[in-house]
Amino acid sequence: MARSRTVMCWSSGKDSAFALHALRQGGAHDVVALLTSLNEDAGRVSMHGVRDALLDAQAAALGLPCVKVRLPADCPNQVYEARMGEACRALLADGVTHMAFGDLYLEDVRAYRERMLAPVGLAPVFPIWGLPTAVLARHMVRAGIGARLSCIDTRRLPEAFAGRAFDAALLDDFPPGIDPCGENGEFHTFCHAAPGFTAPIAVRAGDRHRAGDFLFTDILPAAL
Repeated sequence: MARSRTVMCWSSGKDSAFALHALRQGGAHDVVALLTSLNEDAGRVSMHGVRDALLDAQAAALGLPCVKVRLPADCPNQVYEARMGEACRALLADGVTHMAFGDLYLEDVRAYRERMLAPVGLAPVFPIWGLPTAVLARHMVRAGIGARLSCIDTRRLPEAFAGRAFDAALLDDFPPGIDPCGENGEFHTFCHAAPGFTAPIAVRAGDRHRAGDFLFTDILPAAL
């Protein structure tokens, strides 16, 4: 049976990486590209604050092209939807039939994605949907997911968590009420190692900067 040509909606974080791994293991989907939105002024992945060059390194490690949707800072929703729609229609014209997401349990987010893709004609796929995050987070670590916290919400996590490795020690240290996968926006990550990477990406935590309640850590190539 022919596999479905699928694009992975790629945040640069651990959930996207593990969802891609699950898709590839399942065998029903031929993942042909990544799709990522970036701040066109800063040249960084939306919300995660990851440098464009590190996104390129991830794509190279996975052996996949990355379709980049560039958005203005403080992007109005209609601009976001217009540019994402344009990218999706181009993918559809190239034979892509499905778009996969690393969402876990936020019903409103899933419904929004389904609603936006319906007019385009792409079918949404949620390969890790509904998995219990306390179990999933530790499974990710054991499976070889390597990541650093690139952004934290300081209303939920102390600043000391900024830039930390996503590992068993981090999971043990989370305060009560923190989702271990950060599904409620407590933190975002940059994934530097994962099943399917040809080699890990050597990185280090750089300077921090604040944007409102969010504290970003500049994840840098280790050579810089």
